[in-house]
Amino acid sequence: MSGGVLRVAAIQMVSGGDVAANLARADALLDAAAAQRAQLALLPEYFGILGARATDKLAAKETDGEGPQQAFLERAARQRRMIVIGGSVPLAGDDPARVRSACLVYGPDGARIARYDKMHLFRYADGDENYDEARTIAPGERVVTFDAACGRVGLSICYDLRFAELYRAMGDVALIVVPSAFTYATGTAHWELLLRARAVENQCYVLAAAQGGTHASGRRTFGHSLLVDPWGDVIACHEQGEGVVVADVDPARITEVRHKLPAYSHRRL
Repeated sequence: MSGGVLRVAAIQMVSGGDVAANLARADALLDAAAAQRAQLALLPEYFGILGARATDKLAAKETDGEGPQQAFLERAARQRRMIVIGGSVPLAGDDPARVRSACLVYGPDGARIARYDKMHLFRYADGDENYDEARTIAPGERVVTFDAACGRVGLSICYDLRFAELYRAMGDVALIVVPSAFTYATGTAHWELLLRARAVENQCYVLAAAQGGTHASGRRTFGHSLLVDPWGDVIACHEQGEGVVVADVDPARITEVRHKLPAYSHRRL
């Protein structure tokens, strides 16, 4: 695979219901990533707001192209001269009772270069835990990729991770990003398993930035932000609490794995 080495960072947060406070924490963590010479930084799902109620995101929704979370991402990318990916921003859509959960990508000049709306909406019920994102989020419809120094990058969000066909539809990618807010129960059971499977199936790198800790609402998220290589090896991981994972995406490693085991070229469907 052609392309150069790209240093990437996964930002792990424990976001709450105060957008300004969350953006201030994200800013500090992006500084830490920049200090380690990251060229691309991925923020987790709900980096700007993870309130006590699912409907809190509706109050914080922004019009596409303007709003504090989008302005923050534009400035963060431009000031640090890096690609910054906002894991999810609640954007207004056609339904006033629901938002689009949009993963937004900004280039080193601050210009937005991609938008992906979360396609698969999480639903889970077990005891006191009960989630149904379809009540407050309208699903996206398009697969989205963009080009970076390492090659093509595919965008997804959290629950998308369980649907392998989405990643096949991305085509030949060097890197998949998965900003997330996995629950502690589902993360313990499936988080690393699914991330490593997506890397092995597509013989590419997978970068996952998570919410990771106990939030002010009492919700507990799994964390374990990490980078997986094309062989399925976990290169770096931050388990719990705020933190930054920094490592390299090397296209030569992708070429090596695909030459040794050419499963990607053997696809029939």
